[in-house]
Amino acid sequence: MRVELKNTTRKLCIIGDPVLHSKSPILQNAMLSALGLDYVYLCQPVAGGLAEEWLRFAKFAGYAGFNATMPHKEALVPLMDELDPLAAKCAAVNTVSIREGKACGFNTDGGGFLRALDELGVSPEEKRVLLLGSGGAAKAVSAALCMAGATVTVCNRTVKRAEELCGMYPQVMTPAGFSVGELRREAEKADVLVNCTSLGMAGTDAQFEDFSFLEVLPQNAAVCDAIYAPAKTELLKRAEELGHPAMNGMGMLLHQAVLALEHFVEESFDETTALAAARTALEATR
Repeated sequence: MRVELKNTTRKLCIIGDPVLHSKSPILQNAMLSALGLDYVYLCQPVAGGLAEEWLRFAKFAGYAGFNATMPHKEALVPLMDELDPLAAKCAAVNTVSIREGKACGFNTDGGGFLRALDELGVSPEEKRVLLLGSGGAAKAVSAALCMAGATVTVCNRTVKRAEELCGMYPQVMTPAGFSVGELRREAEKADVLVNCTSLGMAGTDAQFEDFSFLEVLPQNAAVCDAIYAPAKTELLKRAEELGHPAMNGMGMLLHQAVLALEHFVEESFDETTALAAARTALEATR
């Protein structure tokens, strides 16, 4: 990919530690090029504890904004001049837009998931969602689902962490454990199942001990996995064999990137063109 730089080119980046593995520069520069937008997207290692120092520098250096990954998502929250409701609810910022010297914080993970879910033909409104896990992705996805009108049951091996997560929306969120019996009991009532754990992820040996909970899901229940490598986890393979609509985490990854770009450039653009460019760039890296 060739990136043309001009004196007018505005800077964007992703910060984190580690961060050099990030695919965000590939996705964002591909979209910027396809859309003809005068920005360049870089990769910037920033060690833990330096989020405030980085933010001062980014404002001084004229950055239009930046994305953030671990360990900065939570540290950025109190540093924002303005905070989007979803970022405030899940207490994590992954996108910062700098507008006239003010830092506006967003979390695009949850919104990206909802857009991917819409592509699958599923509306979260009044749906019963069974969400597995309680980490950062689970927090953003569950908050977005609740704000969109779903009720969410969170199953986690450590029930206390599920209880803490459900504190975001106690009226519509319920904690549960992760035993085979509990997963089966909750799956029987679910319209949508979402895996936000690392079980089945490439490069790990972690896997579900038992998939029988899929057998008791209602017939048309959708099964979603936040994992995108491998493209089809064992969870998704078995769900499809049982006839369930299924999706991996690629749609969430791409749509959250588009949402971030919307916050950065503050102007309308062709989302179809942006998504196509991002998908093509990502495929080229495989």
